Amino acid sequence: MELKKNQLHTAEITGYTSEGVGVCRIEGRAVFVKHTIVGEVWEIRILKVTRSAVYGKAERCLGVSDSRQEPPCPVYRKCGGCALLHMDYEAEKQMKLGRINDALKHIGRLEFQVSEIIGAEQTEHYRNKAIYAVGMVGGKVCKGFYRVGTHEITPVDRCLLQTELSDQAADAVCDWMNQHDVLPYDEQTGKGTVRHIFTRTAKHTSDAVLTIVTARGFGAETEDLVAFIRENCPALTGIVLCVNKQKGNVVLAGDFYTLWGKAEMTDTLCGLCFEIAPQAFFQVNPKQAERLYEKAEEYAVHSPADTVLDLYCGAGTISLCLAKKAGRVIGAEIVPEAIENAKANAERNGVTNAEFLCADAGAAAKTFAEAGIHPDCIVVDPPRKGLSEEALLTIASMNPERIVYVSCDPGTLARDLKLLTIRGYSPAQGVGVDMFPHSHHIETAIQLLRNAL
Repeated sequence: MELKKNQLHTAEITGYTSEGVGVCRIEGRAVFVKHTIVGEVWEIRILKVTRSAVYGKAERCLGVSDSRQEPPCPVYRKCGGCALLHMDYEAEKQMKLGRINDALKHIGRLEFQVSEIIGAEQTEHYRNKAIYAVGMVGGKVCKGFYRVGTHEITPVDRCLLQTELSDQAADAVCDWMNQHDVLPYDEQTGKGTVRHIFTRTAKHTSDAVLTIVTARGFGAETEDLVAFIRENCPALTGIVLCVNKQKGNVVLAGDFYTLWGKAEMTDTLCGLCFEIAPQAFFQVNPKQAERLYEKAEEYAVHSPADTVLDLYCGAGTISLCLAKKAGRVIGAEIVPEAIENAKANAERNGVTNAEFLCADAGAAAKTFAEAGIHPDCIVVDPPRKGLSEEALLTIASMNPERIVYVSCDPGTLARDLKLLTIRGYSPAQGVGVDMFPHSHHIETAIQLLRNAL
């Protein structure tokens, strides 16, 4: 039987996609159904049929999972920022652990499986960074988030993932805009002013910085804007203007001006102090980042004499954590500003056994190899796309005893582990760390050991 749009079928959900979407099989085809849980039986209406995929809508549940819960967010199905609020947290963790192991098995072709996932103690209001879109809804300026795959704003009053202070600061900006007839920026016409509202709130200090991203400044009204925000959000420690004239989706670009207070936020991670500029990278869930880095440190450093290379080191967060136990740590990163931040962070924390090189991972590894540096361990924390072929080959050629792979994408992790196993390394232990509760994202740390000859 050929599947067609609007047909109604009954099927059991048997798996998940990498985004946490339920999967069932109907007439031999995999059908993707949002907001469903493995083990549930649903009446499913076919929405779209293509050669490569079939999409369905869950219309009536005939067998409800014990893990199902009422989503505690009124805009859950509209916003798209959270993917898993329809299931309880235990089921969410198991889905994420399954996602890691499915990738290792089917993409990496590995026998190795991860048995542990470290869940978050705080699953709501855990983010230290918020980026709100700004738009017009019902004739008024509002904050919110883009629906998945669109630039349509879903207004959000209070977000379960963001801090109350972030919501409060964004509301203050929108209220001021409504009072002064200041319009959001329109991508199509190029008219309007405010593009995004960006907040950072420290977890271990009282620092909180608001950055207003605009297409142009506020001119003579700037002073009034600052006074209004300070009155309505007195907990802020800094207000920054970012004038971003670029077209496209990049939020933080262009010129930054401190309107009041201090632009940088100070926070701690693994007992180390970091000063974070608005445009600098910092983990959005520091408490879980500490648990991830502790595992990376455990896997990487076996002796106080160890030399460790940290590729993709960013502002040096992992490098400085490793330096607490290792003899020498060398970090590499392609972004010059990040390297300067890493050096400043090392000096700020009195770390003298960490050094930093500005280069991409492949070139850095090659430079180290040519310099005769023989690391005991190489740590990699690449972006979602994983390791480049050059980096992977050079890392393996340096012949370290251990490789520690920290990953934000199970698919590229599994692909790269497969290639590393071909080059003489075997995964020995690993763990999943849930940095982003209620989203489908999951971090993984894997230790690989060099095979005995």
